[in-house]
Formats: sequence, C-alpha cells, structure tokens
Amino acid sequence: MESLGTALPAEIARVRDEILPEYDAFPSGRFAAAMMRKDLDDAAKAMAEGNVAEMARCYQSLKEYSL
Repeated sequence: MESLGTALPAEIARVRDEILPEYDAFPSGRFAAAMMRKDLDDAAKAMAEGNVAEMARCYQSLKEYSL
C-alpha cells in the first residue's frame, strides 16, 4: 500500500501529463480540463500546507479522471 505522500504526487502527474492534454485537445473538453486544473491546484496547495484531509479528498477526486 502506497502512502498518501507518494500516491498524491503520482496522481497529480498522471492527470497533468496524461489526462489533461487529451481534454485540452478538444473544445468540448475545456470545461472538464478547467475542473482538472482546479483539482490539481487544490492538491498542490493541500500538499504545501500539509493538510492531510484535503490531500485525501484531492487524491480521490483526481483518481476519478480518466480518458
């Protein structure tokens, strides 16, 4: 089992590098891309603040994104 401190950065990278570019490529995906960016920003903020509860929420939110 991975720790949240390891899993969240990996999930951030997955969404940022794999999922987000695919949604950015199409005009119909821009709303979802904006939501992803918000979740990515929230995750980075939670990590910087050491807010474990928010990190867990962000992790779950990012896990839901797929192609």
